Amino acid sequence: MTLPLYSPHDDPGPDFASLVTRVGLAAPVPADSVSSALSIPHGTTVVALRYSGGVLMAGDRRATAGNFISHRRIEKVFPADAHSVVGIAGTAGPAMEMVKLFQLQLEHYEKVEGAALSLEGKANQLGRMVRNHLPAAMQGLAVVPLFAGYDHGAGHGRLFQYDVTGGRYEEQEFTATGSGSMQATTVVSLGWSPALDAEAAADLALRALLSASDADSATGGPDLLRGIYPVVYDVNERGCRRLEDAELKERVQRLHDNYVVQYGEPAGEDEL
Repeated sequence: MTLPLYSPHDDPGPDFASLVTRVGLAAPVPADSVSSALSIPHGTTVVALRYSGGVLMAGDRRATAGNFISHRRIEKVFPADAHSVVGIAGTAGPAMEMVKLFQLQLEHYEKVEGAALSLEGKANQLGRMVRNHLPAAMQGLAVVPLFAGYDHGAGHGRLFQYDVTGGRYEEQEFTATGSGSMQATTVVSLGWSPALDAEAAADLALRALLSASDADSATGGPDLLRGIYPVVYDVNERGCRRLEDAELKERVQRLHDNYVVQYGEPAGEDEL
């Protein structure tokens, strides 16, 4: 395939997503509703919160298709670039495609312009991509992401949430998306404070996902038996760091031990 040529006044510039659309590589929008006709995996839940040195985003690993668990190890939180992360909820396939295109967009912009896009610009670009996905969302293939990153100009982390129309809303403390978002935000609201450090923020996010998994069947909690743990990213001025499963295992075990100390061992079948 040869690259298209443009005159100077028609050059699409660093907007790679627009270039893909203009050359006809964007996927066609279905004419009829497909949500009820096909068994399509959906992913939930993702929670993000600010702490004193940056932001943290965590997502569970379960994807469901109707009342079935279609995947147990799906990843819903991804690094967008060196200092930002994006989390997905909604229809899994289009959401992952959007993330890949968003990552490519940011890399393309940096290569063309010689500098990274500002965090505000990244948030706006993701909102535009969600807005362009609206026709598919109207067919039941909605994608609702979260975006977070470290703003070097402001000197702190920032959080952004979206709606299916591409509306972008900045949150100052915490936010969540997905079917378990109500339970997750309730837990975070009770434990959040501006003085949280990265360690406390990670534990709070895990508690939020645990609570969501207790109340929402579409949210999967940490699975000690299978060794499945949430995807958790810490973003600060040094960049993005994914918490290793070994670290998450210790944190989940500590949460379990604290529960046992406070409430006692859960009742066995013979005690019910």
